[in-house]
Amino acid sequence: SAMGVAGPNSDLVNFSEYISKNFALYQLSNDGIQLSTAAQANFCRNELAAALRKGPYQVNILLGGYDKKTSSGSLYWMDYLAALTKLKYGAQGYASNFCLSIMDRDYKEGLTQDEAVQIVEKCIQELKVRFLLNQSNFLIKVIDKDGVRVVKFGADPADN
Repeated sequence: SAMGVAGPNSDLVNFSEYISKNFALYQLSNDGIQLSTAAQANFCRNELAAALRKGPYQVNILLGGYDKKTSSGSLYWMDYLAALTKLKYGAQGYASNFCLSIMDRDYKEGLTQDEAVQIVEKCIQELKVRFLLNQSNFLIKVIDKDGVRVVKFGADPADN
């Protein structure tokens, strides 16, 4: 599984490290059994909800993973108020204003990996044209039965 986290740097680092260490602790404490993606999402949601009443983490999360037990992938969206929902596709932050309309139009059940990468490339191109910031460095990652890997790498930030 992989977790994309957006928010203030301090909250982002603290929350993501706390979550990753707790997932590792669970695995060590339970004879190597890993949490399913759904269980990971619910754990994250519970931690956000508990922190909301004390000192909230201002993080928005996309959590995706592949479960070998069910032979399927899943994607979960969470916001800083601990709302959780399962999605077929998603985006966070200001970029979602541009990307979700492209995903709504082009997504269909049973996409191949190449078709999905093309949709993400359309989103990146739209951001390059319409977004306020010029960001040339994008990574496109795939999560499947073989794990998490990079399939496309944008411009090298050292070239800018």
